[in-house]
Amino acid sequence: MLKTGLAVTLSIYICIFFSLDNFVFAGVAAILAVQPSVYRTWKQLLDQVITNTLGASISLFFIYFFGENPVIIGFVIIFMISLNIKLKMETTIPLTLVTVIAIMSATGSGDFYFALERFLVIVIGTSTAIIVNILVYPPKYKKKFIQNVDVTFRNMSLLMRTAISNEMTEASYQDINRSFKKDLKKLEEQYKLFDEEREKLGKAKRLNIREIVVFKQMLKVLQEGNQLLENIEEHYFQSKSENDENEVFDQQLEELIKYHEYLLLKYLGKIKEDHEDIENDILKEKDRFYDRILEFYHVNKEQKLRIMIIASSIVDYSFHLERLEKLINQYLKIRENGK
Repeated sequence: MLKTGLAVTLSIYICIFFSLDNFVFAGVAAILAVQPSVYRTWKQLLDQVITNTLGASISLFFIYFFGENPVIIGFVIIFMISLNIKLKMETTIPLTLVTVIAIMSATGSGDFYFALERFLVIVIGTSTAIIVNILVYPPKYKKKFIQNVDVTFRNMSLLMRTAISNEMTEASYQDINRSFKKDLKKLEEQYKLFDEEREKLGKAKRLNIREIVVFKQMLKVLQEGNQLLENIEEHYFQSKSENDENEVFDQQLEELIKYHEYLLLKYLGKIKEDHEDIENDILKEKDRFYDRILEFYHVNKEQKLRIMIIASSIVDYSFHLERLEKLINQYLKIRENGK
């Protein structure tokens, strides 16, 4: 919000300084150009220059040969939308259409100057936005990502700890579940921005690459947890499970959540070295769980097919937790040696 307001203000002042009329287009350009990452702002600038140049040129061409009327304007709008999509520059469509309408609504002999002026104020707006985005509170992707991983995990932890025991009211469970899915989707977008920024603009270092891989696996583990919760909701209670089965599943989910929490704390450097034996204990519990599931399955195969779907999801979740542990260990080792 702050950066958008600042970009609009500065772009308008710049237009006033250079005596450019209708500076409102610079403000519109600044609003549309402020992006959630520095790289996307750079890309937006290039795309805006290309599409707005095409929009201005095509608008002048149609005005000169076909005149200015609503039908022609509508046709050019359709053409420009199609062209932007063809060029894979869909994000520039709103501002390009503003440029087209502004130019095609001009009258008199000053059409070329009018188009050139609109083009200049749009470049001023987008350029101001990118400068503000780089210099004013640049995005701290790593810090925000870790904070959102923690928030997302806490919601998932609560859901997983009560999914089998069914202790939470349905309304409360669904509220937390919606919040969890919303946070997970936001986290996926944040990782995409983070990875995109490092790949396109950053200088890849060995340590940075390792950390990005760890972040990717943190996200993957949460996605596997989400899939596990969905499978429990769809299949577990339809399997007509017994009390001893509920206890086994509930205990295993508790162990895996503890393992997950332990790994996040380990990454943050909050675990003492003499407490690392917890990993072996958790893996032993996993082996016991597999043995009990096979016992349940052999008793009544047809009725327990749904339980095997849950067990398969637990195996996936567990597998990705173990992989996360290996990646964290590798990252911490490299970081320690780097010191």
